[in-house]
Amino acid sequence: MPHIPTTAGKGPMSYAIFQLARAHRAHAAALLRAMDLHPGQELLLMQLFDRDGQTQSELLESVGLDHSTVSKSLRRMQDAGLVVREPAAHDRRVMVVHLTDKGRSMRQPIAALWQTLEETSARNLSEQQAESFVDTAYAIAEALTSRALPQEESE
Repeated sequence: MPHIPTTAGKGPMSYAIFQLARAHRAHAAALLRAMDLHPGQELLLMQLFDRDGQTQSELLESVGLDHSTVSKSLRRMQDAGLVVREPAAHDRRVMVVHLTDKGRSMRQPIAALWQTLEETSARNLSEQQAESFVDTAYAIAEALTSRALPQEESE
């Protein structure tokens, strides 16, 4: 186990989550760079693989990133020829995002990247440990994104 700074001593799980997220993101970023993608772009592409022609707002909501990050990512993706953005017929202020042929061709490489990332991440885990981790991770995410923290409820 790595050394935990004394100021993080009361939050060893939170510190472990931070270290895990940082390591996972760095590894994913390296794999994505090899595909000429920036982190987060694969998440937008995966949403569009499932349902092409989403508005920027729908994409923003589905990936949970902030507006400026999604807008910047989509601009880069458009410049790279992966997507096109065009005003919606019902409201010219609403931008609809569509995959290009080049964007659609990224489906299998992204699926392979995701599988590689999964295999690398779970390399030292049993199948039961991996399943338990997924359940635990979603439970923690739910706790963090729920309406209020326990301290706030008691005030």
